[in-house]
Amino acid sequence: MSILFCILVSTFLVSLIAFIGILVLFLKEELLNKILLILVAFSAGALIGGAFLHLIPEAIEKVGIDEAALLNLFFYLIFGFCTFFILENFIRWHHHHAVAHPEIMPFSYLILVSDGIHNFIDGLIIAASFVVSFPIGIATTLAVVLHEIPQELGDFGVLVYGGFKKVQALFLNFLSAILAIFGGFLGFLLSKKIGESIIFLLPFAAGTF
Repeated sequence: MSILFCILVSTFLVSLIAFIGILVLFLKEELLNKILLILVAFSAGALIGGAFLHLIPEAIEKVGIDEAALLNLFFYLIFGFCTFFILENFIRWHHHHAVAHPEIMPFSYLILVSDGIHNFIDGLIIAASFVVSFPIGIATTLAVVLHEIPQELGDFGVLVYGGFKKVQALFLNFLSAILAIFGGFLGFLLSKKIGESIIFLLPFAAGTF
């Protein structure tokens, strides 16, 4: 299988998670809350394991013992952490205001835009991981999937509460999610231009996890 094929399939599968909001239509709220707790726990374990057992060790192995390169890896790790810390807080702030003022539809659109940016970056990260190696790509995709499941369920609930019909919320959430595919494709093109330099997306990804 080609690297591009693996990237596109993986990002497409990640995008399909947007439809998991359908579960909200059939599950009782009490059961759904219990499932979400389990999913969040699995998500946390997958993200921590992906960062410390796969992404960071692989990046260090690729750059070797070059002190300057290791310093750059650390910088990208911190940069990734700060980027997603700001983005997550931005999303959470808008989620809070969407719930407080459900009649204000613009907040719901801002949630979609923020999540779209998040998904696009996920696509870039998945692409960089597959460029490095197939096992790293699979591990990263799995971590992203487990992270996205509880997030997409939460997004769906907020969009519905913010005034969208359930079918509209599912569709718009999916449109936001497919930006991961574009991110994956761009990441692949970047790998052709900058080659091994794309390795620095691995510590960035670890920071976002």
